[in-house]
Amino acid sequence: MPFEFNYSWGEIRGGLDRTMLVTVLVLFALGLASIYSAGIGVRTSTVVYVVKQLTWGAVSAVVYVFVLRAGYQDFVRYSYWMYGGTVALLVVLSMSGTISKGAVRWFQLGALNFQPAEMGKVVLILAMSRFCSRNTPNSLKNLFMALAVFGVSVVLILLQPDLGSSLVYVAVMFAMLAVAGAPGRYLGGMVLAGLAAAPFLWGTLRSYQKLRLVVFLDPYVDPQGAGYNVIQSRIAVGSGGLWGKGFLHGTQGRLHFLPEPHTDFIFSVFAEEFGFVGGVIVVALFACLLWRVVRAAFQTKDVRGKLFCIGVAAWLWFQVMESIAMSMGLAPITGLPLPLFSYGGSSLLMTALALALVQSVAISPVKDRFSTLT
Repeated sequence: MPFEFNYSWGEIRGGLDRTMLVTVLVLFALGLASIYSAGIGVRTSTVVYVVKQLTWGAVSAVVYVFVLRAGYQDFVRYSYWMYGGTVALLVVLSMSGTISKGAVRWFQLGALNFQPAEMGKVVLILAMSRFCSRNTPNSLKNLFMALAVFGVSVVLILLQPDLGSSLVYVAVMFAMLAVAGAPGRYLGGMVLAGLAAAPFLWGTLRSYQKLRLVVFLDPYVDPQGAGYNVIQSRIAVGSGGLWGKGFLHGTQGRLHFLPEPHTDFIFSVFAEEFGFVGGVIVVALFACLLWRVVRAAFQTKDVRGKLFCIGVAAWLWFQVMESIAMSMGLAPITGLPLPLFSYGGSSLLMTALALALVQSVAISPVKDRFSTLT
């Protein structure tokens, strides 16, 4: 059996990061409330999205417990196989996936959609944790080998095309390489190379992607088209004021002005109803979650666990920053979900799996003490 239960309930009780767990549950609960409210704004039953999200939440809870009992060590051990399987899924997706808004990002599984790019984030972090722990990227050879692994995933994601997820992968890459020991001059050179290539990359973007960048600078260039989403989201966030309009009293969502309120612009729904104070609370909760993930990284002596936690922290940080900034017009629209908050089963399931692995890293010092005593 590839995966076994390596952590006992006693070890879990002794080392579980309860602050992290409570923070996750509070964010999920706030997200459910916002999804319920957002459901009013998409001309469908408000219960449908909540029931589906609760269902995915239940599945995620089961996966969370299983992964927590199994521990991160076996997942790292079999990460290369999982990475190969994910790459194969992305290749198949490009040929037979569901097309939506000009992109091929999902497999249609009956009434459910599955997005391999979400699974790819966890698997890539696992694979790079194993690779970089054995091959410190302090030489050009090891650095290029690490970049090659990242590059395969990024290219396949860009071909969907999914610019948002590819940017998440890049953020993860830099964070993990930096912590793994890549020299600053190499990382600086990569940044300069990226900036030099930017004018050439512009020509590879789709027309709608270019328009998103243009309306980020000035949404009123196309106020009824590409700029509409940004304008309405800004209005929603700004109209919330200090304390908000109250739960279920957000007019932008209820009057159907706010696009994609239950997914891309879920923070706009929350900010309109709970105001600046509510928004600060949500940001503080995410900051607490990131702090606990980073804390787990620096408490373990296992380089693989440390690198995995840093990768997860970079992933969550980038998506939270981009999703919230996008809602306020401070970043281009990428369609990235707000972790634990936005409606979507693939995102919720993979976030739960990743955080369970982080918890197992946090528990590992306690497990080591248990083993010593016994």
